[in-house]
Amino acid sequence: MFFALAGAVATPAVAAPVADEPSADWVWVRYLASAHPYSTVRTAAWSALISSAPDAAIDAFIDSGYDYAVSRAQERRSRNLDFIRRVYETTTAEYSPEVHAEAGRLLGRNATDSERELFVRSGYEDARTRDREYRDAVGEQERALVQADWDYVRLLSTDDPGEQVRLSASHAVREGATEDDLVEFFAYGWATGARLDLEVFRMRHAHDNMAWRATLTRLIADAQAAEQAAREAGEEAKEQAKTTAVQAWRQVGEHTGPARSGWTDAEEFALRQAENWRAVLAAATAAEGPNWAAILDPAGESETAWLAERNAAAQQAAYWESVLRQSREAEQRVQNQA
Repeated sequence: MFFALAGAVATPAVAAPVADEPSADWVWVRYLASAHPYSTVRTAAWSALISSAPDAAIDAFIDSGYDYAVSRAQERRSRNLDFIRRVYETTTAEYSPEVHAEAGRLLGRNATDSERELFVRSGYEDARTRDREYRDAVGEQERALVQADWDYVRLLSTDDPGEQVRLSASHAVREGATEDDLVEFFAYGWATGARLDLEVFRMRHAHDNMAWRATLTRLIADAQAAEQAAREAGEEAKEQAKTTAVQAWRQVGEHTGPARSGWTDAEEFALRQAENWRAVLAAATAAEGPNWAAILDPAGESETAWLAERNAAAQQAAYWESVLRQSREAEQRVQNQA
């Protein structure tokens, strides 16, 4: 959470927001409310943001609400819904009609938990089989394949930034792969791998940042207490108390190291992904035929999503830089105490 540095009454808050601008905690929770893969986390984050006492609600969400929402999401019902929603959002009625239609139905209010469970266990694969059989019967997508398509997917299997896309592409062009496997990649595997890569990225960095923030809160509280003790210490204990306080604030600054490098790396990776999907969109636009048409919308959506992740990562990197800067200012303030 955002914190106020101990010191004189006039001491500014660490990374204090400009008047009328949202706090860094608000920005972070707002990001989770819109981007976290788990619907339970998104809902809990939104509830904190629109609370009648949002500051307290946001603090509570960061302190314990996030972990609780994640644990709820890991329950079977929520996992099933998240899976079905991902399937629905990464398929189209044109290229995967059976899968798309069934996933859409199961997201409706009239669907039961048992139906969703059955879809996750076997219905999804059954629907994929029916879609595949339909594409085989029509034959349009297989006839449209050219050598350049195989070459492009082979390149993806080794060079794509996303691990899940690489795995899906590798399966499509593995030894013994058929034209049907390549069609399946264009129709389904590429977009699904892209969504999984995005979700893994979001989950990993959300988890790391929450852990960093939890430790930061404790370190700040310790440093503030140490600075207060130094301020109130008698003459004989003054220097030792100041040394303890300086060390405590130094720990705050050192703690920002993994967060600063982590978010900088995340920003660079997100930019690389955005550039990659911009190139895919250009290739799909230039190509002809139904296979490349299937990736047009997912490519544009992926580019937009990764650009948003880059901006969010830059915000977090700036936040942790501000914590480092003001922790150093706190060290200096303690050292200058009379």
